Amino acid sequence: MFMGEYQHNIDEKGRLIIPSKFREELGAGFVITRGLDNCLFVYPRKEWEILEAKLKSLPLTSADARAFVRFFFSGAGECELDKQGRILIPIPLRDYAKLVRDCVVIGVSNRVEIWAKEAWESYSNDAADSFAAIAEKLTDLTF
Repeated sequence: MFMGEYQHNIDEKGRLIIPSKFREELGAGFVITRGLDNCLFVYPRKEWEILEAKLKSLPLTSADARAFVRFFFSGAGECELDKQGRILIPIPLRDYAKLVRDCVVIGVSNRVEIWAKEAWESYSNDAADSFAAIAEKLTDLTF
């Protein structure tokens, strides 16, 4: 399970250090793609295959399903860590998530998310203000 928040810089070549706590669970080959909320999602191969099966089951007759699957898969690519524990983020994904220098890498249960620092701070602050209201809407959630 992925959890925690880590700040790293993306270098001029588009390489980003993946926190050491995430590296083993990600494994040798993993998938990076456009995520929701203008961040990137990083999935271990096993989790990607589970998600892929779910997306394949969406009805082709639904325009929304087709659009989402196109968006999600067209931005996806396989990734590997280099010897320094970095990944090379493709330019289209860097542009999508507005990754320029300061980044935040967070663990979100079955995936890792990569955010531009300013975007994460804005999202996090907004979410913190409504955390209790969101929790109330999720009726099955108990603490």
